[in-house]
Amino acid sequence: MSSYTFQVFKGSNESKIVQSRARRTLADDEVLVRITHAGLCGTDLHFKNQDMVLGHEGVGVVQDVGSAVNNFKPGDRAGWGVLHDACLQCHDCLTGNEFFCHKRKVYPECDRDQGAFASHAIWKAAFLFHIPDAISSVDAAPLMCAGSTVFNAIEMYGLRSTERVGILGIGGLGHLAIQFAAKMGCEVVVFSRTPSKEAEAKALGATEFYVTEGENALKSVKPVDHLYVTTSEMPDWEKFNPVLAACAVIYPMTVSHDNLIVPYLPSLLKGLRIQWTMVSSRALHKKMLHFAAQHHVKPIVQEFPFTVEGIEEAMKKLADGEIRYRAVLVAEPEASSHCGCW
Repeated sequence: MSSYTFQVFKGSNESKIVQSRARRTLADDEVLVRITHAGLCGTDLHFKNQDMVLGHEGVGVVQDVGSAVNNFKPGDRAGWGVLHDACLQCHDCLTGNEFFCHKRKVYPECDRDQGAFASHAIWKAAFLFHIPDAISSVDAAPLMCAGSTVFNAIEMYGLRSTERVGILGIGGLGHLAIQFAAKMGCEVVVFSRTPSKEAEAKALGATEFYVTEGENALKSVKPVDHLYVTTSEMPDWEKFNPVLAACAVIYPMTVSHDNLIVPYLPSLLKGLRIQWTMVSSRALHKKMLHFAAQHHVKPIVQEFPFTVEGIEEAMKKLADGEIRYRAVLVAEPEASSHCGCW
C-alpha cells in the first residue's frame, strides 16, 4: 500500500487558516483524489476555531485507487460531501439511509486530518460520486452538500409536481431549491425580506414572489403545500400560518442551536407537519447529480483562489453575508498536482 503526503488547510484556536501537511496510506477500498475545487459551506465557519482540516464539498480528479476499487480509475472526476463512511449492514444502511447509521462517519466528527480544503484527499470509494460530464467541477462542488441537502428534502418526502412549493430565502440553499422544484414542474412561491431578488428568483424558476416585511405582506398569498425554510433564522410563524395549506409540511433546512418554537393550536388545527431533513443518501445523491445534469440545475458561484488568503477572504465574505450564493475555491493546476508518495 502506498502512503501519500499532501497539503491541507486547517482551522486554529485563533480562528486563522493554517497551511499544513497530512499523510495517509491508501487502503484497498480507497481512492486518492487531487482536489481541484472545494465549496465553502456555513458549517465550515463554525469550525474555523478548531485544529482540523476544513471543507466537505470536494471535487477533483482521481490519481490512484486501491487494489479492491473497481468503480473509479485514474482520470475520473469525483466528489464527496458530508458523509464519509457507514457500516453498510444495519437497518438504516440497508434501507438507503446511511446518514442515520449509528456507526456513521461524518464531517466534522471524523477524518479531521483531511478534508476538501487540501491539495488531495484519500476517500472510501463507496462514498465518492462520479461527476457527470454535463456538470463543471466548479458547479459540482456546491452540489456535494447544498445540492444534496436540498434535493433530499424535495425528493425523499413525497413532493408532487402538482403541489405548490414555498421557499423562504434565496441564499446558498434557497437558490438551488427554486431550481430543483421548478424543474420538477411545481409552482414555486418565493418569500424574501426585500424585493431586490425578485427578478433573479423568477429567472431561476419562481412563479410567484412575495416580500415578507409588513403586517399585511402575506395576506393575499394562496397557501402552499410545502415550505422549505432556507434562511439562517426561523420566520415569524404567526405571520406564515395563513400561508400554509392544511396538512402542509415545513422543512427547516439550516443548522441552529436554538429551540424551534411554533404556535401549538394553529399548527394542530391545520394538521401541519415539521419534517427534519439532512443530506441525501448515496442513492439520492447520485440521482441528484443526474437530475442536475439533465435539467441544467446550476449553483450561482463566486470563485476564490485555493490559498490561505483566498480561504480567509471567502470565509469573511460568507460571514458578512456577501456571497451570492456559493463560494468555491479553485486550485491552480500546478498547485494541486503535487503529492508525495512513499
